[in-house]
Amino acid sequence: MITPPRLRFAHLPTPIEDLPRLSAALGGPRLLAKRDDQTGLAMGGNKTRKLEFLLAEAQANGAKTLITAGAVQSNHCRQTAAAAARYGFACSLVLTLPAGQTEPPPADQPATGNLLLDHMFGAKLVWARREDREQVLKETFESAWEAGERPYLIPYGGSSPTGAAAYAFALRELMEQGAQPDWIVFPSSSGGTQAGLVAGARLFGYAGRILGVSVDELQAVLQERVASLATQTADFMGEKAVFVPEDVLVNADYLGGGYGVVGELEREAIRLFAQSEGLLLDPVYTGRAAAGMIDLIRKGFFTRDQTVLFWHTGGAPALFADRYQGIV
Repeated sequence: MITPPRLRFAHLPTPIEDLPRLSAALGGPRLLAKRDDQTGLAMGGNKTRKLEFLLAEAQANGAKTLITAGAVQSNHCRQTAAAAARYGFACSLVLTLPAGQTEPPPADQPATGNLLLDHMFGAKLVWARREDREQVLKETFESAWEAGERPYLIPYGGSSPTGAAAYAFALRELMEQGAQPDWIVFPSSSGGTQAGLVAGARLFGYAGRILGVSVDELQAVLQERVASLATQTADFMGEKAVFVPEDVLVNADYLGGGYGVVGELEREAIRLFAQSEGLLLDPVYTGRAAAGMIDLIRKGFFTRDQTVLFWHTGGAPALFADRYQGIV
């Protein structure tokens, strides 16, 4: 197996914690949390693991500028900007305007949440409508290339074989901590985290089941994306393993009002985690995944003798965005 180049700045291994009060409140299985909200970089999150590999690749390619894209409250963009600042890269972020908005926010409008942190880390912000984002990202990269800024393009969510490999090794980390939960549950969207976990499970012999709760994609779309990326990730790691959509477990029953729209299920999940375990979820990713997990527990999807690990991917800064004021 190939171990790709890696910069080590994440606080690893992240702890695994029991959630006894939450489990008791739900009358369900034993619940654990893998605290990737504590990876250390810029208030933590799952993208920090991916960035260890992505920045090493950028350095190896002689890059001087990091370019990536995400939503206004993107955790990935926040952590990318922080990593760029730490390692001396320039950073450009292509941020998607909220639905119905065609102009960037006014310069005198205070930034909040992740957007505030993007500014603090010195990132250059480029705004785009959702339908134009890929074109604007391409143009931003080409402009940086022509200007001699030696850009390195990080895909949405860091979801390339390089980034996903971080979660194959994270699965090994979990096993080395002595944890063998029956289920791992987490939010899934761009697919990199799930692809890495799926690849890692096969490569390192994890016997449990891996369930991604979709944040914004239909089940078939996400299964196809994750299967393809898991195959590429295994190949990137020097292993021949082929994954098909049927190998990927996705639940897309909790899409609610759409990406970033907080409904009552997410509100309840955020309250339950906070008031039973003192654990903060974010309104977009972990809030939705936890809401799905809680509903599945109540429906008896998991048996009471099983152990379910919630892989906490971070995102707490979004709680402080204007958009989510009054969330509870």
